[in-house]
Amino acid sequence: MHCPFCRHGDSRVVDSRTSDDGSTIRRRRQCPECLRRFTTIETASLSVVKRSGVTEPFSREKIVNGVRKACQGRPVSEDDLAVLAQRVEETLRTTGSAELDAHEVGLTILGPLRELDEVAYLRFASVYQAFDSLEDFESAITSLRARREADADAVEPAAALAAEGARTGAMEPDPDQDVLSGHPS
Repeated sequence: MHCPFCRHGDSRVVDSRTSDDGSTIRRRRQCPECLRRFTTIETASLSVVKRSGVTEPFSREKIVNGVRKACQGRPVSEDDLAVLAQRVEETLRTTGSAELDAHEVGLTILGPLRELDEVAYLRFASVYQAFDSLEDFESAITSLRARREADADAVEPAAALAAEGARTGAMEPDPDQDVLSGHPS
């Protein structure tokens, strides 16, 4: 690492610390020539290849800005958008690839956005997936309804067990009854 003060071609790492989220490393360095100290921040690079072939660094801010348009007028906070962008970045980093196709980034946004707000999801998907007709919207809405019903069906058995227990009084054991025989102790 070149010294930013005297341009000497070497430096010594004095201290290293990771950021709270573990995505960056902050290093304090000292130049052996001028003895001045400086800080560097290191991150694993993640690049996005656009449709035009241009490569640019991944940006959470671009994710937030793109999704913000879809969330206009919806009950979605800036914190929600920041969390969504962080989830997208974490998912993309788990692929292990340093270069990602812009289409892959867009697909990765769809899942967390669907969980955050279904209307915003439809807006984003309609532009991202180039909906051409009402049938495209109907298909997306049908898919959302099917997912919602599947989620509700997964919750129903647990709710039914709890309701059955409440109906029969089997929720809490009676402390005055012998657990094995069911007779008063």
